[in-house]
Amino acid sequence: MKRLLVICCWLVALTVRLDAEDCFDRVNEWLTFTACHDLIRTRVSGLMDLEGYAFTQPAPGLLYTDDNKLFNSRLTLFLDAQLGPHVYAFAQGRVDRGFDPSDSSEQARADEYALRITPWDDGRFNLQVGKFATVVGNWVERHQSWENPFVTAPLPYENTTAIYDAEAPASAQDFVGARTDPKYEYCPVIWGPSYATGASISGRLGKFDYAAEMKNATLSSRPDSWSATQVGFQHPTLSGRLGFRPNEMWNLGVSASDGPYYLAEAQRSLPLGHSLGDYRELVLGQDLSFAWHHFQLWAECYEVRFDVPRVGNADTLAYYLEAKYKFTPQLFGAVRWNQQLFANVPDGLGGAASWGRNLWRIDTALGYRFTAHLQGKVQYSLQCENSGASDFGHLVAAQFTVRF
Repeated sequence: MKRLLVICCWLVALTVRLDAEDCFDRVNEWLTFTACHDLIRTRVSGLMDLEGYAFTQPAPGLLYTDDNKLFNSRLTLFLDAQLGPHVYAFAQGRVDRGFDPSDSSEQARADEYALRITPWDDGRFNLQVGKFATVVGNWVERHQSWENPFVTAPLPYENTTAIYDAEAPASAQDFVGARTDPKYEYCPVIWGPSYATGASISGRLGKFDYAAEMKNATLSSRPDSWSATQVGFQHPTLSGRLGFRPNEMWNLGVSASDGPYYLAEAQRSLPLGHSLGDYRELVLGQDLSFAWHHFQLWAECYEVRFDVPRVGNADTLAYYLEAKYKFTPQLFGAVRWNQQLFANVPDGLGGAASWGRNLWRIDTALGYRFTAHLQGKVQYSLQCENSGASDFGHLVAAQFTVRF
C-alpha cells in the first residue's frame, strides 16, 4: 500500500509542474507500440485514484468497513491493441483493496479481457468474446472514475437487496426477516459494470444501435462469479439493448436480461425437485441521455423480478436521474436523484410485507479538471430509508484521479 501511495503522490506532483503536459505526452509515447508498418498498434494507459469516504453507519452502497470512514487507492491499467482494421483486443487490470472499496488488504486482478472482430468498416456488426462489461443500460459506458461525475455509482448498481445468491431462504418469513449476514452476502439489482464472461454481438444500423450478450452470470452476480473458472455456462444469462439516436443530442434505449441468479452451492437449499435454472432474475430497463452545449442529462429505470424459492416473485423498481453542467472548461457540477421501491411478498404468517426497505438518495458533486491528466471531485449524499426509524444517512467523499 505504501508503494502505491508513493506512486500516486509522484504522479500528482508531476501534473502540477509547468512541464507536466509534456511529461505525460512523453509517457504516452513510451506506452504506445507499433509494428508491421502500423498494422499492429498497442497502447497502455491507466488511472490512479485516491479516494476518501466519511459516512454514518451502516456504510452505504458497496462500501465495506465497520468504521465511519474509509481511504481507498486504486491503480487501473488498460491495454488496447488494434490488429489490422478488423481485430481489436483490450484488457483491464487493477490493484486495489477489493473490487468495491473496503478496508481489506491489497489485491491484483484482471477485470476485463476480450477480443472483438469487426468484419465491415461501417460498424454494422461486431463479435466480442471474453470477460467484459454488460451491454445493458448507459451508465456502464461512463463508469470509470474519469468519466463518472460522481465518486459513487447510481443506486441500482450498488444498493444491496435481500437476495442471497449462495443459499435459498428456508421460508417466506425468513426472507422478509431482518438480515443478519454481512452486507457483502447480498446482491444489488446490477453489481457495478457486471464484468461477467461470455460473448456479445453489437452494431449500428442507421439511427439504431443493437447489442446482445450471453454471459455466465446474471447482472446481480457478485465479482467473484464473473470469471468462467468460478462459474461456468451451465446456466447462462441472456441480455440485450436496443438504442435509438434520433439526432446528436438524444440517445434512447431499452434493455432486457434473464438468467438464473443462484450459485451452485445454493442447490442443496432449494426445494426438492427444483434446480438452479428454475429461479431467475428478470430485468427490464429503459435509459436515455441528452446533451446540449454545457448540459448533459442521463436517466435509467429498471423493473426487476427475482423468482425466490418458497416465496414467489419479489419485484423491485430502481431508477435514477442525473444531470451535469460545465460551468467552465474545467469546473463542473452534478446532481443525481436515486430511488428504489420494493413490492410486497407473502410474509409466511398469512399476510404480506415488503421484501426490502424503500429508499431515496440525492447525490451532489463538484469536480475540477486541473489539467488533461488530473481531476478532483467532492461528493455529498443524503439517503433516507423507510425502515420505521426515520433514519437518514450521510456520505461525504473526495476523489483525485490521475490519468496517463
